Amino acid sequence: MAEKKPKAQGATGGRASVTYKAKPKKKKTAKPESAPPPPRLKAHYAEVVRPGMKAKFGVQNDWALPRVTKIVVSMGIGDAHEKPQKLEALIDDLETVTGQRPVVTRARISVANFKLRQGMANGLKVTLRGPRMWEFLDRLLSTVVPRMRDFRGLSSKSFDGRGNYSVGLPDQLVFPEIKGDKVEHYHGMNICVCTTAEDDEQARELLRLMGFPFRDLQVELLGRKES
Repeated sequence: MAEKKPKAQGATGGRASVTYKAKPKKKKTAKPESAPPPPRLKAHYAEVVRPGMKAKFGVQNDWALPRVTKIVVSMGIGDAHEKPQKLEALIDDLETVTGQRPVVTRARISVANFKLRQGMANGLKVTLRGPRMWEFLDRLLSTVVPRMRDFRGLSSKSFDGRGNYSVGLPDQLVFPEIKGDKVEHYHGMNICVCTTAEDDEQARELLRLMGFPFRDLQVELLGRKES
């Protein structure tokens, strides 16, 4: 009678065992030793705007002072819903300007006179908060607004009665990030600065101290403490 051969080590039920090698763990990137500096405009708000608002309105609590909560950048796309390449170009331009991918807004109702159907794309929108909001506002005041053609100051009356300020830009070429020789479609955009101010007077003083160049008001320059 033939002798039975012993099973190979690791074999079960006549089948060779399969060993799985653990995947090597990814090396964790070293965290920066020091945190990045706060946005310049945010530091200006803490050092200049807060004391100025306290002195004018007599508010002592820092949390009761008006502040900027968000910035909404939006634009209409016109007939871009019929031209996918134009829509993608506008999305890329707005993303380059704000550093954030825009949301495509769609029509809620159909309007026959505008050849608009419900659910059709009719605009783009980006909402900025936190450090990205402060950086965008800094670039807007120090670089973009002075590049506007025949600029003589912003209107101090473009408030909505609830402390929010809106300003329109003629096209995207006022942003230095946009290269003029690569732009195929020119579109203006609207920028809405939302604040917690109770009325337009507080919002106007808040934005004036932050450096908004209103044409009929004295501007508080960024980086200079008010005397």
